[in-house]
Parts: sequence; C-alpha cells; structure tokens
Amino acid sequence: MNIEQLLILVLALGVIWGGILLLKQSAKKFNLTDEQKRKIKERQAAWEKEEKEEDKE
Repeated sequence: MNIEQLLILVLALGVIWGGILLLKQSAKKFNLTDEQKRKIKERQAAWEKEEKEEDKE
C-alpha cells in the first residue's frame, strides 16, 4: 500500500468518523407537550382503524 492509498483511506475514515460524531452531537430528544402526545395518539388510532378497514376489503 503506497502513501497515496493510505492517505485516501485515512481521509475517508476521517470523513465517516466526523459524520458520525456530528450526528451524535446534533441529536436531541423531543420534549412534547401533553397536547402534542394526545394528538399523536389520536392520529395513530385513526391510522390503525383505516388500516384495519382496508385489510377487511
């Protein structure tokens, strides 16, 4: 393995590692209000009801 290939390999690994660290650093949890959680549950229930009706047809 010559120096050019080694340099490209190190550069590629650095880009991958940097991307992973950036994703980890920018990830954050969602703090949803009770109202938002209720709306999500309502939409989920409606979607599941729709799916069951489509499966019966």
